[in-house]
Amino acid sequence: MLLGDIIKQYREEHKMSLQDFASLIGTSRSYIHMLEKNINPSTNKPINPSIETLKLLANAMNIDLEVLLKQLDSEQQIYLNEDEYKKQFTKTDALGNPVTPLPLLGSVKAGYNYLAQENWVGTVDVETSLVGDGKDYFALKVKGDSMAPVFIEGDIVIIKRQSDCENNEYAVVIINGDEGTLKKIKKTDSGIILQPLNPAYGPVMYTKEEMETIPIIIVGVVKQLKREF
Repeated sequence: MLLGDIIKQYREEHKMSLQDFASLIGTSRSYIHMLEKNINPSTNKPINPSIETLKLLANAMNIDLEVLLKQLDSEQQIYLNEDEYKKQFTKTDALGNPVTPLPLLGSVKAGYNYLAQENWVGTVDVETSLVGDGKDYFALKVKGDSMAPVFIEGDIVIIKRQSDCENNEYAVVIINGDEGTLKKIKKTDSGIILQPLNPAYGPVMYTKEEMETIPIIIVGVVKQLKREF
């Protein structure tokens, strides 16, 4: 997307006027209008905001600067490979280790882009050593108690996006297009078993044919559990 499209989408979703949004970052209505049109009328060329302006825009829309930049079309990602820019957006944890922000989802469903920004409930910082640039990962907030005591409601799990998993891995599975469920996967010669960890819930088995027809879709596997105490 172009920067202007992202700004306009945010304004419309939050029912904000050009002036309302301009006030958030301390600039003029006309400048926001130029950003949305992606044209500088004095030069008749695409507008090129500074890193400082991008920081203000990201802050106004409640997203990380790096996340904002990664949404931009390639022609607007001019800062991504510049050392000076990298120094400004590199985040670290309390121990000084680099971290990467991942989209945090409240739920996952089939049939649409579940990583689209409108499905985010926030972001979560994860060690860069685990997720790299984060493009193959997302975070999911656990609901319910079927996977207790290992995973409890409110936990955040870091998921690597992939369409299959190994036997006995924890995976996010979408059943018949409904909201994704986190279960332990047991593979058999005839299909798979979705195994809860809470003994109050029973396992559910699907044949290979049912996996195709229902369908049963694996969207990712758990790589890390984050829990606040």
